[in-house]
Amino acid sequence: MSTPINQPLADRMRPTSLDQYIGQRHLVGEGAVLHRMITSGNLSSFILWGPPGVGKTTLARIAAEQLNRPFYILSAVSSGVKDVRETIERAQKSQFFNAPCPVLFIDEIHRFNKAQQDSLLAAVEQGIVVLIGATTENPSFEVISPLLSRCQVFVLKSLEKADLETLLDRAIREDSYLKTLSIKLEEREALLRISGGDARKLLNALELVVMAEADGPDGAAKDIVITNQKVLDRVQDNMALYDKKGEQHYDIISAFIKSIRGGDPNAAVYYLARMLAGGEDPLFIARRLVILAAEDIGLANPNALLIANNCFQAVHAIGLPEGRIPLSEAAVYLASSPKSNSAYMAIDTALQKVRETGDLPVPLHLRNAPTQLMKDIGYAKDYRYAHDYAGHFVDQEFLPAALSGTAFYTPQDNAREHDMQARLRQWWQGKYGY
Repeated sequence: MSTPINQPLADRMRPTSLDQYIGQRHLVGEGAVLHRMITSGNLSSFILWGPPGVGKTTLARIAAEQLNRPFYILSAVSSGVKDVRETIERAQKSQFFNAPCPVLFIDEIHRFNKAQQDSLLAAVEQGIVVLIGATTENPSFEVISPLLSRCQVFVLKSLEKADLETLLDRAIREDSYLKTLSIKLEEREALLRISGGDARKLLNALELVVMAEADGPDGAAKDIVITNQKVLDRVQDNMALYDKKGEQHYDIISAFIKSIRGGDPNAAVYYLARMLAGGEDPLFIARRLVILAAEDIGLANPNALLIANNCFQAVHAIGLPEGRIPLSEAAVYLASSPKSNSAYMAIDTALQKVRETGDLPVPLHLRNAPTQLMKDIGYAKDYRYAHDYAGHFVDQEFLPAALSGTAFYTPQDNAREHDMQARLRQWWQGKYGY
């Protein structure tokens, strides 16, 4: 038995109002910024930045529908400057008297080049359209400054477990097709894990398992019992084909990064080839390499960050197809490099301590003293200039008193950090545990 409905479950379950919208309470909850904007009718241009399947397109549609505004949608993957201009002209012609301006939604706005983004400026500035952009990439890097300055940026988060469970229960209870079946969700952990916080992926997986069970020898007359094992058996081999929106791409970039982190240049080059063959933005890949070089290789080989950053600059300058070569060079080099996440761990540990302790006072001897009054009350008093001492080091306290002796940086087991640890041990004589 197959469903008579051709529309995928994720589209059938798309909410049409804020009341139905699940997740992003920091933006659409009662009194939150987007909730106020939509309910008041004072809609201004904004960009929604977040991972796939968290409701960016849906939120744009709801904003337009609840305010009864014309809604135009373009995909940056398939639209050019001509499409943008034609859409703006249609939007302008749809305005009568004091009617509010239409909503222009641009999916994957980070894929628009500068000329395409420039073509939006006048329409946004003159109020011909309210622009809503959706992006999975940091708009600070990908959206031109003049356009970014005219838009607020709202960050959407991956859906939480409670949100995903609500979606599952609602789909089984309310979907026009699923509610005609006898479905028992005996276990749901595998569905939640596979979704990765992505509503579309969750509903795609649910539909795939239900349809496989409904097409069994007894048809849909039998009870459909969903277990973790059934989900894993059905979804693991089929999700890539079933995933019409291409979120598998995020699984591949994850495998690429983990292969480099795990020291396998062969797997790294394979996944790099998969992404390039699939049309991935090479700068997206290069940015991930820069992050990985600092996070996972770090002080074990500081040259890794230089290599990754130069790779990004090279790919930016030459593009594809030639850009595949510096990408491959960087991927192989990073995968083959010694690894350390000590710098990454150090800053996260320090940030956690800042959250716990707040704004502790800076020791007086480290404070700047540009005025005589500051000098009189002890600012900069007794500060010792390291270069005046043997070995360019002098033992003095740099942390706030409440944190004296607290170690945030812990050297790891590699040749470079062994040298650093020896030097720190000589300087601090065990103060930080070195």
